[in-house]
Amino acid sequence: MKTPSKFHEQEISETGIIPPFKVGIVRFPGTNCDTDTFEAVESISGLEPVWLSYHQETIRDIDAVILPGGFSYGDYLRTGAMAAQTPVVSAIRKFADDGKPVMGICNGFQILVESKMLPGALLMNASRTFICEESPVVSQTSKTPFNTLLPEGTRISLPIAHQEGRYYLPEKELREIEASGQVIFRYVNNPNGSVHDIAGVSNRRGNVVGLMPHPERRVRDSSPSRDGLLLFESLLISLRNRFFHPD
Repeated sequence: MKTPSKFHEQEISETGIIPPFKVGIVRFPGTNCDTDTFEAVESISGLEPVWLSYHQETIRDIDAVILPGGFSYGDYLRTGAMAAQTPVVSAIRKFADDGKPVMGICNGFQILVESKMLPGALLMNASRTFICEESPVVSQTSKTPFNTLLPEGTRISLPIAHQEGRYYLPEKELREIEASGQVIFRYVNNPNGSVHDIAGVSNRRGNVVGLMPHPERRVRDSSPSRDGLLLFESLLISLRNRFFHPD
């Protein structure tokens, strides 16, 4: 992975300390988990959330991007289909091509799939109903920027809230992503009928990830658990490692 933006090097040379890594939070019409995601990032000392508009054609001085959950464009056509055509998604594709971390949560995952940055499709739940419940998942790898603190086999509890969250991929492609380690989370009790209990996947390179559960809803002291913090803390560790040990 490449070294973070040059502004980090400049600020370190001037102050002698590492400035916060900037995490872009994307807002689309209909996004409704943006504030929760912003606050989750803000709760991690060393990360600084900044807003990204769906109108933006370029991404500058940003170290990571998160696409939050919600109902972008009212989920017309297919979930995530219209958001995938926006200028900011084209900019995120270039950002990801540079090896920088990108995470899509719920609707954000759907957008990344629709834009072909992640494999597969997210279909109507097997129950054909909206599901809102706590759903334990198991980490399958610690090799993505968002799983650093989650060794394989680590079980955490996160909520889900979706109607089109059933992950699907044809058998041949499914074997390929399993073999290449692109499955990053599996459900313990598959709530929606996803193939192979898949709750989250990454691209082959590992820097782009998507998951249906909501880690941003499990970061506060008042939450049933604070398991969601592990994903955001993992991001901070990954960004620091990349800065001090660039490829």
